[in-house]
Amino acid sequence: MDIALEAAIKTAIILFIVLTFLAYLVLFERKILGWIQLRVGPNRVGPWGLLQPLADLLKFIAKEDVTPNTPNKVLFALAPALALVPPLMALAVIPFGSTVELLGRKIALQITDINVGLLYVFALGSLEVYGIILAGWSSNSKYSLLGGLRSAAQMISYELALTLSVAGVLIQAGTLSLSEIVRVQSGYYFGVIPRWHVFWYQPLGFIIFFIAAVAETNRVPFDLPEAESELVAGYHTEYSSIKFAMFFVGEYAAMFVVSALATTLFLGGWTGPGAERVPLLGVLYFSLKTGFFLFVYIWLRGTLPRFRYDQLMQFGWKFLVPMAFVNIFISSALALWR
Repeated sequence: MDIALEAAIKTAIILFIVLTFLAYLVLFERKILGWIQLRVGPNRVGPWGLLQPLADLLKFIAKEDVTPNTPNKVLFALAPALALVPPLMALAVIPFGSTVELLGRKIALQITDINVGLLYVFALGSLEVYGIILAGWSSNSKYSLLGGLRSAAQMISYELALTLSVAGVLIQAGTLSLSEIVRVQSGYYFGVIPRWHVFWYQPLGFIIFFIAAVAETNRVPFDLPEAESELVAGYHTEYSSIKFAMFFVGEYAAMFVVSALATTLFLGGWTGPGAERVPLLGVLYFSLKTGFFLFVYIWLRGTLPRFRYDQLMQFGWKFLVPMAFVNIFISSALALWR
């Protein structure tokens, strides 16, 4: 009973913090894009625009929820939940820090630690495509259907490269537990250089992982499913009000999970100077590393043009997937050499 209560409390705290952070991530993105494009960005609601996320939430609640003449209203309503829930469920196995002692009890800064944590995250990630396909089909719109089909093909293609890119990490770490993968990366080589996988053994795997992750989350320059100039808004063209907000938050939740996973697999997670002695310092390290990846997401959006669809698919199948196999071969050779 104590374990269940502890997990419930940690789940509530993490969901509150992450959802609040995602709301302000949208504001942060709009501010950064404004600076990149030499404009002001949101600055009207509250001091420096800090209450803009609250205004956006109230706007989504107040808007009319329009349902098109769809052949299946149940699937139309279910699709946004399938896009939002899996990324939030994936937070259960992400280690945000080491352990803290509270009221004489050691509490891990992670909802649960299972020995197949990485497999669990990828399994949930593969469910997200169903929400997008159902949204495209059930909207009864050719633009939505084209966006859904594009997204399905894109996510299936790049999911293969994404999965293969972490095989080298598993070879080096010898475990699927995310907590153990973080612990493998603790410490320093030569007393100075962190033992992060991005520096040792897996620089190629890291590059492949991040490129495939950007495509997997449908972000620029791989945002073909939402190509505004071609498909209006892609698979969520017919959505409004809270349903659209669920798609909107789901995209940013997926960005956060991918960034947290990249931090865990390649950048040592919460490890850093003094993190073992001061657990909250580990949370700070984890937040800074994850925030760096999220900033790169925004930077790419304000910098790069969109791929053509044929370029997108050729890049995935002809470059990323072969390079992922090369990385597995190199990782296996290094593991045998060690």
